[in-house]
Amino acid sequence: MSKALVAYFSASGVTRKLATNLSEAVGADLFEIVPEKPYTRADLLWLNPKSRSSVEMKDRNCRPQIASKVEDMSQYDVIFVGFPIWWYREPSIIDTFAEAYDFSGKTIVPFATSGSSGIGDSGANIAKLAKGSDTKEGARLKAKASVEELKAWADQYL
Repeated sequence: MSKALVAYFSASGVTRKLATNLSEAVGADLFEIVPEKPYTRADLLWLNPKSRSSVEMKDRNCRPQIASKVEDMSQYDVIFVGFPIWWYREPSIIDTFAEAYDFSGKTIVPFATSGSSGIGDSGANIAKLAKGSDTKEGARLKAKASVEELKAWADQYL
């Protein structure tokens, strides 16, 4: 069996809960992708084109800094990367994460939370940034997915 990591970014706590359950379901280590500068409620107002999240998502080269790093990424074979869908794709901080490590020979499996949007091109976007990885398309998962449902989904990648 592969050694797995569940790395996630959560703005509201929804993705955190799902990531925690996924980690428990497959016995994976858990790592929260925390922005160096935390997002405020005002930063997340997606209807405001001047909010921080709106500005970041308009600039595909934006790379918000991450507060800490995974100590030893080399120990993992499979990395599940979780995030909320922002503007039909992964948040820019996930792009920062994808460029921060050597993912050569590793499998990356994106998973997302969203009220209604699909995961879009997030897998393809991450694959371009995580050089050498085998990045899967991933899936939008139900926020309230059970540990059993998560295990059944994740086992195909382990």
